[in-house]
Amino acid sequence: MRFIGITGGVGAGKTEILKYIGQHYKCEIYLADEIGHKVKEPGTEGYHALVALMGDGILAPDGQIDKPVMAAKIFADPTLLEQVNAIIHPAVKKYLADRLAEAKNKGDVELFFVEAALLIESGYEHIVDEMWYIYAREDVRRRRLSESRGYTPEKIEKIIASQLSEEEFRQLFRIFRLPVISWMRELCAGWGNLRKTGAGDRLPYPAGTEGFQQL
Repeated sequence: MRFIGITGGVGAGKTEILKYIGQHYKCEIYLADEIGHKVKEPGTEGYHALVALMGDGILAPDGQIDKPVMAAKIFADPTLLEQVNAIIHPAVKKYLADRLAEAKNKGDVELFFVEAALLIESGYEHIVDEMWYIYAREDVRRRRLSESRGYTPEKIEKIIASQLSEEEFRQLFRIFRLPVISWMRELCAGWGNLRKTGAGDRLPYPAGTEGFQQL
């Protein structure tokens, strides 16, 4: 079983690619953002640590953490962000480690994915077997975010500016260019052959693929 981290700029198409892979492989797919919400739920270690750090004032009447209130406190005191990340990021990695152990015990999971916008910044290269980078031109990403999510140009600019630039990604990944759907079809076919022959568990990498990068 391979543990694969997948990243890329906002609007690059990570969700669609994972959806396709999920339909063709025996795999488990986790989104770091969703796990980040889970580890803040009442009763979790992350929940208690955040309340201890920021006080009961961040709690809504139902006991859940009030996200806008928490965000406002962090905005008012930027030093809190590092402390919050020091709570959330390890909790997310522990959650993944637990799910990974469960997947290995099942014995029928071939691929285990985690998608995270800050995959590199959060140090996932030290725990995954491989890292993939999903690439799309910035103008394409901006159009997608505007049309599919209704984001304003100002919001799009702010999000893109907060992520690694394409140049920084290029320093970390090899770049290939072909339609990504062609790569995925080849990948699925190649992986199927590996399953049948027992030739190994490393994914085949068709030459010249847009959207996939291995660290």
